[in-house]
Amino acid sequence: MRMSESELEIPSEAELPAAPPGAMARRFRGFLPVVVDVETGGFDWNRHALLEMAAVPIELDAQGLFVPGQTASAHFIPAPGTEIDPKSLEITGIDLDHPFRLAKPERDALGHVFNQVRAAVRRHGCQRAILVGHNAHFDLNFVNAAVARSGHKRNPFHPFSVFDTVTLAGIAYGQTVLARAMNAAGFDWNAEDAHSAVYDAEQTAKLFCRIANAWPSPLPG
Repeated sequence: MRMSESELEIPSEAELPAAPPGAMARRFRGFLPVVVDVETGGFDWNRHALLEMAAVPIELDAQGLFVPGQTASAHFIPAPGTEIDPKSLEITGIDLDHPFRLAKPERDALGHVFNQVRAAVRRHGCQRAILVGHNAHFDLNFVNAAVARSGHKRNPFHPFSVFDTVTLAGIAYGQTVLARAMNAAGFDWNAEDAHSAVYDAEQTAKLFCRIANAWPSPLPG
């Protein structure tokens, strides 16, 4: 299994300056943006297995700028009845039998990530998380399918609304491919680390924050 390290240094909650109370909740109608990336056993969310998930809550610093928060991630044991296309493993480099993969059953893996997302939602006084992703409905559909399959009752994400960085990057930079959008935004992109849920989620979080911080706030400071 290929192990990847993101170049992004994620601050701990203790290191984040305090944002004005309720500022994030007011900014997005009570929603907390949470960047999600999944790695899967194929493209059909009803048939193929969910293998990895990473989630990066978006935080606000003392100056009111968006910054990536702490990453939550989990490896999944393929759910019974799901399929894996061998070509998908060639792309992601996932070794399902790697001894350090430490995969969890689907319900437990979802719970591990969801617990940290819900904590961030509560911290910001928000009502719910909204999924941010690059081709975000792909990620949301796999998450929703896993929730339904496992019977998980505490999904923090809005069931169908998303923020999509494909659209945002297309408007901001004229680029829709993640690697090219990152370069256009002034960030490096390591192709060897791509297709890891953690790496892709953290890079997408940087892209979202760069675009959102450049956009005039609709709210008074």
